[in-house]
Amino acid sequence: MMNGGEQGRGSIDPRGASLATDDDELPLPASPPRSRLAWCITGSGHFLEESLALAERLPSVDLFLSAAAEEVLPIYKLHIEALKSRFRVFRDKTASGVPVGMLYDDIYHTVVVAPATSNTVAKCAFGISDSLPTNMFAQAGKLGIPGIVFACDTEPVVVTRSPHDWVTLRPRRIELDNVERLRGIDFCQVVSSPAELEAVLDARMKELSLAWNTSSS
Repeated sequence: MMNGGEQGRGSIDPRGASLATDDDELPLPASPPRSRLAWCITGSGHFLEESLALAERLPSVDLFLSAAAEEVLPIYKLHIEALKSRFRVFRDKTASGVPVGMLYDDIYHTVVVAPATSNTVAKCAFGISDSLPTNMFAQAGKLGIPGIVFACDTEPVVVTRSPHDWVTLRPRRIELDNVERLRGIDFCQVVSSPAELEAVLDARMKELSLAWNTSSS
């Protein structure tokens, strides 16, 4: 993992100014300290649309997509180009997780992983960082930046929407144990439903004296 905080140091504030969301785009303008929220998307479709609807109601949100997320989004008729009209979008295209360097530049006040696959939950719970979302989560924790994870497999029976229908899943003991282990990770709050995610985000917004883009009721 490269130390993005060493990039662009000089007399000009480097926060976000040297990084483009894609290779063919212009570098982003500089951002004030702790002014943005990083929202990470994994390969889960569990309440994916509801999660993105919440993200859209928050101010100054950047999306960080795993490679799996890029595959899953269009299956749910969610396309990256459309997301770019509402968010700054960063993609998992570098082995060293270059966008993670913006955490070192003090841009983000909160990191959200929603929804999080059981695979991502397991990696976060055991300190494995091999994707953009898991790197963001781990480095945020090391910097004392609060993380919020909407875990998919949190109950003995989970009803979720596939691309074509609703399905019933029965998480194994190992998935449930990994969720509990994740709850013990420093600077991490685990939620298990869109309503709980909204409530935790609302509390975080109040801590920061920020307002939703629309009513949070």
